[in-house]
Amino acid sequence: MEMQFKVPGPPKGKARARTFYNPKLGRMQSITPEETVLYENLIKTSYVQQAKENRFEGYFNKEPIHMYIEAVFEIPKSTSKKRRFLMEAREELPCKKPDADNIAKVICDALNKVAYGDDTQICELEVHKRYTEQNEEAGVLVGIETTQGD
Repeated sequence: MEMQFKVPGPPKGKARARTFYNPKLGRMQSITPEETVLYENLIKTSYVQQAKENRFEGYFNKEPIHMYIEAVFEIPKSTSKKRRFLMEAREELPCKKPDADNIAKVICDALNKVAYGDDTQICELEVHKRYTEQNEEAGVLVGIETTQGD
């Protein structure tokens, strides 16, 4: 069983929760930043839309999962032709924020209870960052499939 989909727009990472003392509750409270919540909703919506288009009714329920994430970054407009060529050829990769682990975290957390029961099912995880190729838009490509390991 396999499912692939694309999250449109520039890749984003999971932002840290903000923790503060709430005097009304008399205890500490943590809040996920609104931008992260909105991005997680975009991920869920992208997955559900693609699942409907593919007539994919499967739900990865308790089986081990292999997840592939490819974050595709827009090449800056001010880039020289020489560097642009290197970026499109994948000879120069985006060593910039967001970090690969934060991209994976936001994708994996957003798909909890949507694509699979819990992200503890993810036994194999690949995360790649690259620049766009000609006529390609920025986004995050995600593939999920069952795995049996080696």
